[in-house]
Amino acid sequence: MQRIKRLFTIKTKFEAFLIIYALGLGAVERGIVYMQQYPGFGGQLLALACTGAVFMAGGKVLDAVTLQRDAEY
Repeated sequence: MQRIKRLFTIKTKFEAFLIIYALGLGAVERGIVYMQQYPGFGGQLLALACTGAVFMAGGKVLDAVTLQRDAEY
């Protein structure tokens, strides 16, 4: 069970950046779809919300990796 748990644990900042990159790609793709479905200001606002969520989540992930590393030492 520990080996499976290790697969879903982010240990290094490099892994965190890979996760944030994947989140960013998905958010941009979803933002493009929003801008096609809702032309004008509404679609742009939804696209901005998608990308803004990645910035907030990315900061939390990086903070969590740093806190976890500091707690181990």
